[in-house]
Amino acid sequence: MAVSLAVPDADVSRVEAASRLRPRVAVVLGSGLSGLADVASEAVSIPYGELEGFPRVGSVVGHAGKLVVGLLGGVPVVLFQGRAHQYQGVSALDAAYPVRLATALGCDTVVVTNAAGGVVSRLAVGDLVLISDHLNLMGTNPLTGWAGPVGGFPFVPMRDAYDPELREIMLEVAARQGVKLTEGVYAGLLGPSYETPAEVSMLAGLGADIVGMSTVPEVIAARALGVRVLGMSLVTNAAAGVGLSHAEVLEAGDKAAAQLQRLVTEFVSRL
Repeated sequence: MAVSLAVPDADVSRVEAASRLRPRVAVVLGSGLSGLADVASEAVSIPYGELEGFPRVGSVVGHAGKLVVGLLGGVPVVLFQGRAHQYQGVSALDAAYPVRLATALGCDTVVVTNAAGGVVSRLAVGDLVLISDHLNLMGTNPLTGWAGPVGGFPFVPMRDAYDPELREIMLEVAARQGVKLTEGVYAGLLGPSYETPAEVSMLAGLGADIVGMSTVPEVIAARALGVRVLGMSLVTNAAAGVGLSHAEVLEAGDKAAAQLQRLVTEFVSRL
């Protein structure tokens, strides 16, 4: 069956009717990180339930389930407070809906954030990691069935999926703010179960630094649509996930929220 990356015109019209702002940058906010939308000025919010194309799934604690258009660092942005996950029963294509909608709204840059587990022992709870690359271990791809752009092919280059220039800007921002920020490889797994110790050892052997259950479909779709990507992970547990609970994920998110807000706000202002 042929697959399209397009979104319903009604969703684009709904967002454009809600705000005079025309976003240039999109930010997808992961578990416990939705607070960034609270610092946007001239903010207008739309519940996901009012968007025709957004997958209908139950809410996950820590995900507000709203789209927010506003100004961040003086730049028009669209922020997605939460996302749909494949472990909720949606396809990889639907999991990438925020990026697909952002592109239809005119965004040329996407910042994806997530809560992730630490794979390597050098990472501690509360650390922020700038994603340099990923491992797609989800067993799916949002481009399955896609014929590619008109006159082109569906073979999307992923060598610099996480834009080197954008990463350099964020590293400069972090250094200026005195925030510890290291680069790392993100492994995307299907979930919703957390990883076993044996799986964590396997991931380390494959070169992963952090692991989570999102982001990868969004990044692949973004690159297929020609959008630049910056990825940020908040480490919510140490390697092997001993004693991990979703409540701990949210608690770590609360503690790092202020840092992440400052970083992303200044980063967006530099674009």
